[in-house]
Amino acid sequence: MTSRSEGGDPHVLAPGQAPTPFTAAEIRERCAVGKTIRVLVEIEGEAPYHRVTTYVECDDSGATIRRSTLALDHSPLAEPEIEHVTWLGLQSHASFPAADTTIESERIETALGELDCLRYTVRDGEGEKVLWFAKDLPGMPVRFLTRAGGEVVMTVSVVESSLP
Repeated sequence: MTSRSEGGDPHVLAPGQAPTPFTAAEIRERCAVGKTIRVLVEIEGEAPYHRVTTYVECDDSGATIRRSTLALDHSPLAEPEIEHVTWLGLQSHASFPAADTTIESERIETALGELDCLRYTVRDGEGEKVLWFAKDLPGMPVRFLTRAGGEVVMTVSVVESSLP
């Protein structure tokens, strides 16, 4: 995890890093016990599955989350994992080298409806990651894809997001 310097832009976690779409405080404000996010994971050559993240405890410093992996028929594929995360740690997942990152606005159609997003394109050698962060939904991207050799090899899409 990175840390930001005192008095600096809270979206920039370290020198040379692109600004993140949301601050730790913005992510914290949009999370509450019971918040649930279901994503569809599609990886080339594998059966698609759902990953469900549920916030089971939240406080000023972070949250305890439960992640479950389910088949498309909702049967469990593995035991749920419980993890404590900090708000800054969640923010740091969207911190990328500025020299390798392009940020643009884009409106996209999703399972949650049409959303105004910030599209982050992050180049990494022969591959790239493209992440769409909904401007009104601080937290994880609503869509994320990975390309290798110009081909999409993984797509993760939010299909449900609910607050209690």
